[in-house]
Amino acid sequence: MRVTPVDLVSGLAGGVGDLAGSLRARGGSQLRRGIIGDQQLAFDELASDEDHGLFGPSSVVWRVHRDPSMLIGGLRSLFFQTVHPLTMAGVAEHSDYKGDPWGRLNRTSRFVGATTFGSTATAETAIAVVRRVHERVRGTAPDGRPYAANDPHLLLWVHVAEVDSFLRAFERHGTGKLRDADRDRYVAEMAVVARLLGSETPPESVAELTECLEGFRPECAAGADALEAVKFLSSPPLPWWTRGTYATLAAGAIASLPAWVRRELKLTVPPLADSLAIRPMAGATTKMLGYLMSAPQEA
Repeated sequence: MRVTPVDLVSGLAGGVGDLAGSLRARGGSQLRRGIIGDQQLAFDELASDEDHGLFGPSSVVWRVHRDPSMLIGGLRSLFFQTVHPLTMAGVAEHSDYKGDPWGRLNRTSRFVGATTFGSTATAETAIAVVRRVHERVRGTAPDGRPYAANDPHLLLWVHVAEVDSFLRAFERHGTGKLRDADRDRYVAEMAVVARLLGSETPPESVAELTECLEGFRPECAAGADALEAVKFLSSPPLPWWTRGTYATLAAGAIASLPAWVRRELKLTVPPLADSLAIRPMAGATTKMLGYLMSAPQEA
């Protein structure tokens, strides 16, 4: 059998394709492990045709939360939450975010995944675990005020910071566009989780979300703990080869924060930097990471 130049090119292309597929699968697996760790939902924990969980595949929550823009949304939410002194006091006194940042990321990712894509039982179990943990998170803030993680008012703050962040990240970097009705539906759907966690009456439309966030502004101020957390979030200890990617995601998160939050946290975004560099680079990075994470998992 004679080998022709076409055969050689086809064989080479096939080999390169196999190598690229293998590298993609390996990169995706490593990325998933970094974000989810050992917390990935098992098959029998997922929603099904018989049990859609809290939302189901036709929900806007599923559409937003399966998009890689959640990587930026999650970071933005962490930056955003630090600006409330009582929430930050709980993090500073009860969270080992510096010693175990990936553990906290894994647990948070597990909770979002369980409440979004899990069965009803999976979602309810995840919520019950968080409520039990919150019972132990209480103390006194540096300004002398008591705080408790299960305080409905503080739960509402964390909720609206997350919802605003996930929605804003999707609108800036997500696949496709949401209509106004979809945005309102997303906020209303996410209120289900807030109520189950024990939050005060959560917003159910974008207008109510905006009003709620504005209502929190007088309570917000960045103290020493917040600035220290922001410094850590901006540049955590990472392997050298991941720092550029993380810095791009963090820049995208920071640039999308409300201006008043950036002022409190002493975070600056140079004029035109967002539109000319940060947003395009952050968008391209999330799409690249989404491509890796969508690869079939390694055996």
